[in-house]
Amino acid sequence: MTTDIAALLGEEAEGLLGHTSKTIDRSRLHLPGPDYVDRVVADKDLKPGVLRALQTLFNTGRMAGRGYLSILPVDQGVEHSGGASFAPNPDYFDPAKICELAIEGGCNAVASTFGVLQSVARRYAHKIPFIVKINHNEILSYPNFYDQTLFASVDQAFDMGAVAVGATIYFGSPESRRQIQEVSEAFQHAHELGMATVLWAYLRNSAFKVDGVDYHTSADLTGQANHLAATLGADIVKQKQAEGNGGYNVVKFGKTHPKVYSELTSEHPIDLVRYQVANCYMGRAGLINSGGASGGADDLAQAVRTAVINKRAGGMGLISGRKAFQRPMAEGVALLNAIQDVYLSDQVTIA
Repeated sequence: MTTDIAALLGEEAEGLLGHTSKTIDRSRLHLPGPDYVDRVVADKDLKPGVLRALQTLFNTGRMAGRGYLSILPVDQGVEHSGGASFAPNPDYFDPAKICELAIEGGCNAVASTFGVLQSVARRYAHKIPFIVKINHNEILSYPNFYDQTLFASVDQAFDMGAVAVGATIYFGSPESRRQIQEVSEAFQHAHELGMATVLWAYLRNSAFKVDGVDYHTSADLTGQANHLAATLGADIVKQKQAEGNGGYNVVKFGKTHPKVYSELTSEHPIDLVRYQVANCYMGRAGLINSGGASGGADDLAQAVRTAVINKRAGGMGLISGRKAFQRPMAEGVALLNAIQDVYLSDQVTIA
């Protein structure tokens, strides 16, 4: 390990690396670890094939055997556009380059569209675990609207040798009830076939922006999205890292409790993410946070910061795409390795 984690954290190093959580004690959590599948997943009503699929994910890449995940997600060609996503590095219009980045970067898996992974499945499906994202929001429609619709089936993912399927639900949107039904049925079928499931548990509703403040990453709202994801049977929950809190109270809807804000969370970023973990059935569904958009020179520091917060909160890893693939491959590999170094470090412990 060569990453100087404290140096990259800068002035936040002491506050992030030295924090002790006094909200939800770590002893209540089902934490990641080498024995996670035996200790936690084996309690679930799942076929042995699902346990094998999850163990395959945990046993791949630089972090093999540690119980943490570093996943390369590249579905932005549909979700944003090929041009917006790959113009910074046109090599990644080629799906083979996406798989090569995941392999060279030491990732546990590559997550992408059916078309991307299907086009190179016979070359790479046995070299890096595939997670096939089966639904997408495309924004070629004009005017733009936001809805996750199925682009592929679970059977197609299974036939190409994928170990898992992924899907997104826009919780809070008018279309969410249909998406919940579609994803629930898909995840049931995936488990029947022995595949693992990953849910992108995102919020989307214009009412979640109030007086110029965006509550789409509020700990209380994202926490409930995680709780719904775990209820749908997601083995792994992908969520944007919590920033701020109090969405329920500001938007003035739904149900919450004063203790959510006085006892179960604080203003500290690690405590906010711990509340996200708690809503994943106290870690029985693993929480992986999003690496976020590519912002330029500070991408490396931001990625390491996100990883430190996730790990210390009790999360299971990071899913980082644009920060890695929107730059030369060598730089992308270095960034992915820096994220992994956080989870490999014995000095970065659970808060």
